[in-house]
Amino acid sequence: MRNIVTLFIVAILFAGLGTYQYMTREAEAAGSGAVDEEFKPKAGYMAQPFGLPDLDDRIVSAGEAGDKLQLVNFWASWCGPCELEAPDLQKLHEQYGESVALYGVNSTYYDKERDARKFVDTYQFTFPVLMDREGTITNQYKVKVYPTTFLIDSEGVIRERINGVIPYEEWERLIEKWS
Repeated sequence: MRNIVTLFIVAILFAGLGTYQYMTREAEAAGSGAVDEEFKPKAGYMAQPFGLPDLDDRIVSAGEAGDKLQLVNFWASWCGPCELEAPDLQKLHEQYGESVALYGVNSTYYDKERDARKFVDTYQFTFPVLMDREGTITNQYKVKVYPTTFLIDSEGVIRERINGVIPYEEWERLIEKWS
């Protein structure tokens, strides 16, 4: 009986430790508290502007009002649907690059940077790829599914939130609709 009680206590301690580690990692990913709690990352709401380093560690800004429609795509290298979508993103950039600013945001906090860089090379991305190493922007935009893409109009309003992969023709339709 004493061994069972001891095992039970050890199991509770391990479960508590696991929960503590998970909650600590989530809290760290949320950043220093600078995230706007009022921000709603969905259609009809203002986007939250952000800056992240690109693959050359230059800070690139996205999500703010500008002269182009923005397509902000959150992805991870381990994501199968992201692999399916990758050729379409590059094709969209090639076709609409003059009128649409496309940004790939690698959720690096939940990925491995080495794998993300290999993914970019494999799919020959020529649009800016930003590295969310702290997970702050991924959490701020409440991204839980990969890929997740936001279409943000020239006034900085989120027009579409797309969770998952859509056909290329649907991308064309949405870009035409909001351009």
